[in-house]
Parts: sequence; structure tokens; C-alpha cells
Amino acid sequence: MEVVQPARALLAVAVLSALASLASAPAMAQEARGDAPEQRATTLSGITVTAQKREEALQDVPIVINVLDEQLLQDAGVHDIKDMQVLVPGLTVTSTQSAAQTTARIRGIGTVGDNAGLESSVGIVIDGVYRSRNSVGFGDLGEVERIEVLKGPQGTVFGKNTSAGVINVITRRPSYTQSAEGELTVGNYGLFGVSGAYNDALGENAAFRVFANKRKRDGVDNVKFGAGPRTQDDDGDQNYHTFRGQLLLEPTDNLAINFVGDFSSREENCCITVTTDRGPTAAIINALTPGGEGVIPVVDLDRRLGYANRPTTQDLKDKGAAMNIDWVSPWANGATISSITSMRDWKAINGLDFDYSAADILYRAPDEDESLTQFETFSQELRMTGSSDRVDWMVGLFYSDEDLNRNDSYRFGPAYEPYLSTLVGSQVLAGMATQLAPLGLTVNQANPALFLSQVSGKPFGTNFTGLASLDEHRQNAKSMAIFTNNTFHATDQLDVTVGLRYTHEKKDLHSIYDNPSGSVGCGATLANPAARVGGALAGRINGFSTLPPAMQGQILAGLVPAIAPTVAGYMCLPWANIAHDGRDVKQSRTEKEWSGTFKLAYKWSDDVMTYGSAARGYKAGGFNLDRVQSANGLSSGVQGITPVDDTSFPGEFVDSYELGLKTNWMEGNLLFNAALFYQKYSDFQLNSFLGTSFVVRSIPEVVSQGVEADVMWQTAMRGLTMQGGLTYAQTEYGNDLLPDPDLALLPGNTMSFAPRWSGNASVTYEWDMGADLLGRFNIGGKYMSKFNTGSDLDPQKMQDGFGLVNARLGLGRQDKRWMVEVWGQNLTNETYKQVGIDAPIQPGSWNAFLGAPRMYGMTLRVRY
Repeated sequence: MEVVQPARALLAVAVLSALASLASAPAMAQEARGDAPEQRATTLSGITVTAQKREEALQDVPIVINVLDEQLLQDAGVHDIKDMQVLVPGLTVTSTQSAAQTTARIRGIGTVGDNAGLESSVGIVIDGVYRSRNSVGFGDLGEVERIEVLKGPQGTVFGKNTSAGVINVITRRPSYTQSAEGELTVGNYGLFGVSGAYNDALGENAAFRVFANKRKRDGVDNVKFGAGPRTQDDDGDQNYHTFRGQLLLEPTDNLAINFVGDFSSREENCCITVTTDRGPTAAIINALTPGGEGVIPVVDLDRRLGYANRPTTQDLKDKGAAMNIDWVSPWANGATISSITSMRDWKAINGLDFDYSAADILYRAPDEDESLTQFETFSQELRMTGSSDRVDWMVGLFYSDEDLNRNDSYRFGPAYEPYLSTLVGSQVLAGMATQLAPLGLTVNQANPALFLSQVSGKPFGTNFTGLASLDEHRQNAKSMAIFTNNTFHATDQLDVTVGLRYTHEKKDLHSIYDNPSGSVGCGATLANPAARVGGALAGRINGFSTLPPAMQGQILAGLVPAIAPTVAGYMCLPWANIAHDGRDVKQSRTEKEWSGTFKLAYKWSDDVMTYGSAARGYKAGGFNLDRVQSANGLSSGVQGITPVDDTSFPGEFVDSYELGLKTNWMEGNLLFNAALFYQKYSDFQLNSFLGTSFVVRSIPEVVSQGVEADVMWQTAMRGLTMQGGLTYAQTEYGNDLLPDPDLALLPGNTMSFAPRWSGNASVTYEWDMGADLLGRFNIGGKYMSKFNTGSDLDPQKMQDGFGLVNARLGLGRQDKRWMVEVWGQNLTNETYKQVGIDAPIQPGSWNAFLGAPRMYGMTLRVRY
């Protein structure tokens, strides 16, 4: 068992200090300061959650749940889903080419976010509304009441199926008390943020709440841009604003209607990579960069230095409206009927320097016609929830209609042909020289960049120009489901929960492929690849024409079959392959699936509950929204140049089992929970970038198993609370051999983004300073053991174990009218890989997207 020293240290701290708590809600902290411990009216055992669509005590719910309340989220500086991972063991959140490609993983299970055709294994639900993909839920969360992280498959409670878990975000609703709040933040990297909220009543039966936020920051990564046209020398900046308005109507005592409208905009630059392993192509790129790229001989990630001559402008717009209705029926024993109606529109436009170098090789323009991803979603959820002496029941209906629009393109830079020709020509000619040396023949290796032009028969510089590819994908997805979740109180101690769901999914995709530049080089090569390659080879062999015809034929017969596919493959990379030009492909798939859960929970006493659960989870299949080509025209085939029409992949299933323990100690002021879990996935949807395109593979088997524990402690010392958790997860691929040689490392090995150990801990202390002032201090951290950051498990993508530490110190009034805080995130300035990738079209090189560096600043909060 791999237990590195930092993990042992973290576990020791967690256990010896009873690990840590919920940095309790403000009401709890206030009472802890004002009353003697034995007089406390509020304890941690009173924490309520809505994980099963009804208010229940956390300790009564037979699910692994991490609860993050508003104060803890503020202490940790959480603004979005990505920030919160430091508070949850077993949770990782990563971004790649832009903020629009953000992925959450629980227990090592998640869906790579760079392909919009794949739904999320970990669902994000904000105020009851499911977000289409993790990236769609990535934005400023605003005023959050709490976040519940549910681990394991969820489908019999929430509207949409998820196979690995749910991040359930509950924001503040309007109240009838007039209040105003403001926040001002400044920090390093030019950080400036301001937000404000106002709440008021509109008579006796209505109230409203508005929230607005603006945040700006300079980039955290350094960029060398060569001759441009990019002029910005940093990347990873922030520039976003958010608005949310709510109107609550309560015309009667048993009816509540809440209207919500929100809008967010991010106009930023993101994201570059840094080089982690530099291969032989660096010299070619350096020669093609005006003035030289200035490559640092030794890779040093701490420099946070990347290369991009093209802009990485991103423009994300997210807007939506929802109506939440809760009606307590006077019939059916006071059952509650809930309706959530939502319409959302999310759009992302992202420029990309595809080669991540200062040479102008391959890029994507930040233009709606060329780089658009858009989700337009309507969803409707209806639930009826009720209780009797012996059963808590719920039945629900869910419907969603989602339009996904994607425009995808690549543009050739002027350095593309010189780069590709030099790369391929030098490899081919050097290999020829080695093979022909025993025959006493030599090869003319001068000007290798001309070799591909000699193959195509087209003048150098005319094979690859302009807009290489421009594809349009239009997908409609309709999902309908009926689900029920019921808890039977068999005895005063024994609860039996049964949940069942039937889902009907239908997806229709229409894809149109276009090569506006005509793919001149590829087309000419494919006209007669053997003859053209043979002619180019013959022209490079010194004295070839003087050889006897029979020998000439023998030499070419030995060289051409080995070289022609390689040359054609490079001439016809997906964006340059003329075989895609004019393709008009329609695909459709329908899935009808059952999923469900069964749980037994037994209360041994008021303070001890154990449970066992079994669940069948499901995530819908879909289509790969990328140019796919293989040797045989099948998606399962090895790399080649034949277009693949059928890019579908099946649904993902999981059989999950869990044994859990939930306990209260110290009169409810100390909670200790633990669980053993086993999850077996079939047809796991793996989306892997192989250097030229994303390929989706259905992995026959993935198993995630381990143990989780968390502790919350509201200590006897006034104002001191602690929280923490530990996850040991062994998440591995099955031993099935895969057809793709690029994924040969997967069978039997640990999955990417799946650290064996993951743990977090935080301590919060509040104390009175005189009659009116209050001090508050919080320190928290998270440790993850080593894990691979790439889907194909290349060893160059390994990330060593690391820890992140955040801290915050505040001074303000006891009534919270104002508070000034100084804070820091990633205080030790850890440099770590978020995601490792094969450097595009650069054999032997690997790059990585880095996590955020050390941040620090000051925040002023005011309340009225």
C-alpha cells in the first residue's frame, strides 16, 4: 500500500485533533461564543441537507455527503466549482483549453471536458436546475447558502442521471428582511473584485433579492509570442461579471413561487500550456520563429512560461431563467408538489494556438463562425413529496430538450508547411539513408522541407494555406424520465430505501464537414500515393537513375510500403484530409434504461447509524463531436486517414455498493462518518487526446474501490471548530486489451486523475476582542498523492503528490456589520499539473496546463 509521508502526516493531524469540522454556520459560531458549552442550543448533529429532496439531518441520510456552508466557503475563498475542491477529499476539478472545458471528478471518476458530445459523470445542479456539462456550471456562484457534494451514482432523486456523483449548489433565496451587503477585494496579479446584494420585502407576500459581481485579474502565466500577431505576454487572466435577480411570491401560506434570472459574462484569455518534456521538434520550431523562440534549455515549470503567437481569447456568456414552485397540498396528508421550469443559454467562443509555440503553425480564430460551443436547454421537473408515520415518499418526472451547436475549425499558419515538411522529410530521409547504407547507396538529405512538396507535386508553400477545416455539428437531445425514491420506516430503528428510475434518451446529430482551403497537399498525395511517394524517394537516392531497372524496382518495393502510409498520414491529418470535405452525416441513437437503488439503514441509538446500499447508475451515450478517422473507417480502428461516419458511443453504467457508518459524539458536537465503497463501471466513456484529435473509447471495465472518512468537530473551546476528511480510492482499468496502441498502457493500471490518497483539513477560530470586535482565523489544506494527468497514462504526464494550503485572518464587528480580511491561497506556491497532454503534432514532446499559483490579498465585507 502506497502511503507517502505527507499522507501519514495529514492522517495523524486529522485523527489526533479529531480532524476537523464544518467551520460552522454563523449562528453556531455566535452561540458558541456567547454560551457555555453545556448551554448550546445548536450542535453539528442538527445540520440539515436536501440530498433526498426533503430537509433531513445530515446524519440520517444514508449517502456519503460533504456539506460546505456559506462561512466555510468564504473562508476558503470559493467563487466557483474549481475553488471548492480544496474542501472535499476525493474531488478534483481541472480545466484545459479554456474555462469552457472544465471537468469534475469524484473518486477518480469523471468525463474529460474537451468534447461537448460527452455528458458529465459528475453532475452540477444549481438551485434544482441541472447544468448540461460541468463547464456550463463553471462560473461565479454568487451568494451560496451551502454546497452538498454527493458521492456515488445519483438518479432516483435528481432530475438527470449521473454515474459518479452530484455537486448540489443551493444559493440564498429572498427573505422579508431588508438587508444590503457589499464586498471589495484586492490582491496580487492586479486582482480587483467588487460585489453587492440587496434584499427587501414587497408587501406581506413578496420579496426580492438582487446580486451583482465584477472581478478582474491579470494573467498568471507568462507568454512568449514571437512575431505575433498576439501581443499579450500573460495568460490565464480573469474578467467577468455576474448578475442574479430573484422574486419570491407567497400568495398563500402553502404556496411559494420563486422566479430567478441570471446572466454571466467572461471575456478573458485562457489557456496556454507549459512544456514539461521537450522533444526534437523544438529545434524546428525555433528555426521557424522570427528571431527564434528563445526556448529555455532546461524545463522549469516554476517559470510558468508558455509559448503562443496567436490569441487565446475566450468569450463565455451564460444566461437563464427559472421558476420554482412549491405547493403544500391540503390533500394527500400535506404532500408537497414542486415544479422547476428552466430555460438556459450558454455560449463559448475560444481562440486557440493549437501548437502552443511561438511559431505560426496551426490555430483557431476566436470567431463565432469558427469556434463556437453553445447549449440551449429547456428543462422541466415535477416532484410530489410526502410523509406518513411509516414512509417518506417521492415521485418525480423530468424532461429536458437540449440543442447543442458546435462550430469547429483549424487555420494553417504560414509556418505549418515548413514545419510539417521538415519534420516528416527529415525523419523519412534519415530512415532511408539507414536502410540503403548496406547497399552502398546514399540519400540526398538537403532541404528536407521540400520532400512533401515533391510527394504532392505542388509548389512548396501552396499545399497548406488558409482555413483548413470548418465543421458544423447540430445535436438535439431529449431526455424523459420518471423516478421515485421512498424510505420505509420498517421499525423505529430500521429504514429501507427503494429508488427506481426509467429513462428515455434520444439524440440526433447532423454534422457538415468542409475544407475551405481544398486540402491541396492531401488531395494530390492521395491521387496515387505509392507512385508519388516512390517518385519522391527515387529523386532523393544519389545515382538512382544509373541503377539497373530491376534493382530500382526492388529498392522502391522495399521502401514505399513502409513509407507511403506515414507520409499520407501526415499530409492528411484530420484538419487537412480532403476525404472529409463535403461530408454530410446524420446520426441518431435512442436509449431506454432502468436504474435504481436499495438501501438499509439501522439506528443502533440516537448517535449511531449504519447503512448498506446498492445502486445501478447510468449516463447516456452520445456522439464524438470531432473529426474522427481511422485505418478501417470504424471508430474502434487504429489511426489512419479514412473518415469515420459512426462516431457514436454507448451509455455508461455503474454497479455501486457502499457500507457506511454515521456517528454523533460529545452531545452532537463531534460527528464521525465513514464508508467503504465499491463501484464497477462498464462501457466507461474515455475521451482521450492523441495529439491530433479527441478519440472516444468505451472501456469495458473500470473499478473504483476504497474507504472514506470525515470528521466535524465543534470543540468545547469557544469559537474553535475543525473539519476534515480522508479518501483512499483504488481506481483502475480492467485487464481487457484495447485496440488502440495509443492506449496500450491502460489495462490493469490506475486511472488518470485518481490519486490513491486524498485528504483535507481546516481549523477555524473566532474570538471576541473587547465589547464590539471579533477576530476570525481559518487555515485549511488538501493533500493528494501522485497521479497521472493524461488519459493515455504516458509516464511524462505523472504528477507527484502535493498539498495546497489556504488561510484567512479577519477583524470586524461582532454583529458582522463590517469585517476586513487578509487571505492567501496556495500559500506554499505549489506548481502542479492540472492536465498533461501530448504536444500537438510534436512527437516526443509533452505539455501541461498548470494549476493556479500563490494568490493573496485583502477583502472588505459590509452588511446592513
